[in-house]
Amino acid sequence: MSQCFIQLLKIFLTVSSPQHQGNASFGMSVFNLGNAIMGSGILGLSYAMANTGIALFVILLVAVAIFSLYSVHLLLKTANEGGALVYEQLGYKAFGMPGKLAASCSITMQNIGGEEQPGLLQTGILKQRNRKPWPVLVEWYTNGDYLVLMVTAVIILPLSLLRNLGYLGYTSGLSLLCMVFFLIVVIIKKFQIPCPLSEPANNETVIKTSNVSLPQNYSDACTPKYFVFNSQTVYAVPILTFAFVCHPAILPMYEELKDRSRRKMQGVANVSFLAMFIMYLLAALFGYLTFNVHVEPELLHTYSKFYKFDVLLLIVRLAVLTAVTLTVPVVLFPIRTSVNQLLCASKEFSWIRHTVITVSLLVGTNALVILVPTIRDIFGFIGASAAAMLIFILPSAFYIKLVKKESMKSVQKIGATAFLLCGFLVMIGSMSLIVLDWIHNASKSEDSQANGH
Repeated sequence: MSQCFIQLLKIFLTVSSPQHQGNASFGMSVFNLGNAIMGSGILGLSYAMANTGIALFVILLVAVAIFSLYSVHLLLKTANEGGALVYEQLGYKAFGMPGKLAASCSITMQNIGGEEQPGLLQTGILKQRNRKPWPVLVEWYTNGDYLVLMVTAVIILPLSLLRNLGYLGYTSGLSLLCMVFFLIVVIIKKFQIPCPLSEPANNETVIKTSNVSLPQNYSDACTPKYFVFNSQTVYAVPILTFAFVCHPAILPMYEELKDRSRRKMQGVANVSFLAMFIMYLLAALFGYLTFNVHVEPELLHTYSKFYKFDVLLLIVRLAVLTAVTLTVPVVLFPIRTSVNQLLCASKEFSWIRHTVITVSLLVGTNALVILVPTIRDIFGFIGASAAAMLIFILPSAFYIKLVKKESMKSVQKIGATAFLLCGFLVMIGSMSLIVLDWIHNASKSEDSQANGH
């Protein structure tokens, strides 16, 4: 038994050793980048579509995907010109310590938002059941907080301790397969869940069809809208930017790409973004067509609300749990690099420091998972701030500052400048509207309490 343990330890150390850098194939890199893009963001897209309409959502989705790919192009070109494959180092070379801090804080915020994904467990796997599980299991098996901690300790932590991203390609492939299964079930359920064709006499009546409960007033609820503008429309762009941001992982993946070249890494990004674009569009469309105006910020919770118990949905919940769990080690990689760059950039690698930083990050993010208010607020706030910084502002600012061979009058620099201004517009506009929505909701809540409701 001891010899077996020693052999496993040797394999782990070999996989994690620095001399294995640059061994990630094109396919593995596509899986890793797809996994870094894909995450809990897909669960909020139907809500975004419900509050923008199909046509406006597609326009925004195409725009954000193109802008994200353009920023990857800027980032890769800047990395080659600036001679650095670490986001924080580019920030330092461009603007000194303020640039390094801006990059580090943005990466930290974005990846903490990304690591909120295990919070999906908090919806409860067995809470959909009509009967309770055995009394012995009630305390932990139905408690999302306990499950978050258990999954973190057993699965996420060991994978997060690996030093190289290349070997996470296998788990990333499994994660993407789970999300494909989720997408297939979303499409199937669209044709299984009925939508009432007429409004009931009493608007408060709950119509029950088989095991589906469809509450609220149904006036025009089954007709898809193509353009929608309401108070929740402001969350659409932040949700989309949150769903596409993967830029902290671009440079580490570029560094570990076999036969590395900027053109090859751009090809990895193109394939990954196209695949995620198709999945996002289908998931958003069929989720929206299923529930229309009743879509909630987190799509799985919407199914739980209307379906008291369904075996297939239980399996989907487990598949999504698996997918987002396997995504965490990929998104944790850049934030750990960021912390290392801030605290001990000049020091050699240490397993003790590596482990302490990893465990500390997981403890902090688990605390946020347990305390977080709603997934919509995460999507909105992180998407409007950190994601806007990482997609629009930082890549274009670094490009303008570090790529010296192009004049400010060149088409490339003019495009990067326009992209930078667009980023500030998106961030300031989205954050302002979201804060106003929070203030409005808080005042409504106070008025409701004052009136005794």
